[in-house]
Amino acid sequence: MKSNTPHYLKLFPAARTRLHLVLSLTFLGPALATASLDDFLGPAFFHTTELWSGETGGRSIVTTFNGDVLVIKGGASSEYKRSTDGGMSWTTGTASGAARFSNAVLDESNGNIILVNASSHVKSTGTNNGNSWSGTTSHDPVRDRLGFRPTSYSSMQAGITLRYGQYAGRLVMPTRVQGVGGNDIEFRGYNYSSAIYSDDGGQTWQTSHPFPVFGTGEAAIVELRDGRLLYNSREHMSNGNRYIATSYDGGVTWVEPYRDPVLPDGPRGTSYGNMGGLIRLPLDDHDILLYSNLDTDRGEPPSSGLGGTRTRERENITVWVSFDGGDTWPLKRSVFAGPAAYSNLGVGRKGTVSEGRIFLNYDGGPEARNTAAQIAVFNLTWLLDGADINDFLDLNGGGLLMDSFGHR
Repeated sequence: MKSNTPHYLKLFPAARTRLHLVLSLTFLGPALATASLDDFLGPAFFHTTELWSGETGGRSIVTTFNGDVLVIKGGASSEYKRSTDGGMSWTTGTASGAARFSNAVLDESNGNIILVNASSHVKSTGTNNGNSWSGTTSHDPVRDRLGFRPTSYSSMQAGITLRYGQYAGRLVMPTRVQGVGGNDIEFRGYNYSSAIYSDDGGQTWQTSHPFPVFGTGEAAIVELRDGRLLYNSREHMSNGNRYIATSYDGGVTWVEPYRDPVLPDGPRGTSYGNMGGLIRLPLDDHDILLYSNLDTDRGEPPSSGLGGTRTRERENITVWVSFDGGDTWPLKRSVFAGPAAYSNLGVGRKGTVSEGRIFLNYDGGPEARNTAAQIAVFNLTWLLDGADINDFLDLNGGGLLMDSFGHR
């Protein structure tokens, strides 16, 4: 069969990828305007606020089309915090009942915020920048190849809308599958990370093939500008760093698993792991990733043995930076050195008051790791801490899109 691909695109694969990028962003519309690197630079900025006192909270961060930042509390609560001034002040609101034990994704094609709840099998949609919420409707993703549906969406990084290539517009969210034993210690080795995805704006959802490492759960997904998805997962069964896998088909299949040589999974020395955040800054000329977790060597093995729980040494919430799509992580900075635990990340929106700002929600405070929830707001200049960003960027290839999964 004769190909309809123009001759010059056959000769120059990078041009083909550039064309796919233009078509993708056109499909998603003007709301997905990409930021420039300069938006995240300028004078160093850092601000922190306590969102909840006496309890933990904050499991999803989304930035609406008008630049409002919403932190969904999670757990048994339907509460959320909203900032209309780029993270300087926060008010309290209530979403639908689907917000309990849920995760969120903002559909970049229309601005809808979709909350999905695996335990109650319901979903709800927020419109008008999250000021109006629908009632709950049924949510039952198609089962995976092992015959299971996800059992948990909570304690995950918020979902994403894919931007590049043939899957642009797809909604993808990290999930977790727990078998008949749930989270009981003797069954943790049979649990696994997973994902759900939707090609119709969240009306129906498919379940991905399992993450290729068992004993995993609580995760984050980012899309690189060549269309690959990176899956970053906590693991509960062995001592080591975070597990990473890749998808080349828009989140259907996860392959090539490995332990990242740099990124810790909670305190080093324990096998219990810890929820962490992962985002990609919305730039079209660099794959700059941010990762949050605990940076301490005080971890110890669980006294209950393999798969057991150990949380006492959790401290020093830190953000790592990669300038090459997660291949290396040459930069990190501590945000709070005291007791801390779960964290997740968000980013501001171009053309709004939140532009150029990074949001880190974490459990912790001076008294104990589970006595408060904080939000730290900062920019890339603050993370650089005086370093020159040009020392980290790939200046020869930073503006050139890869032609097909890794080849410039």
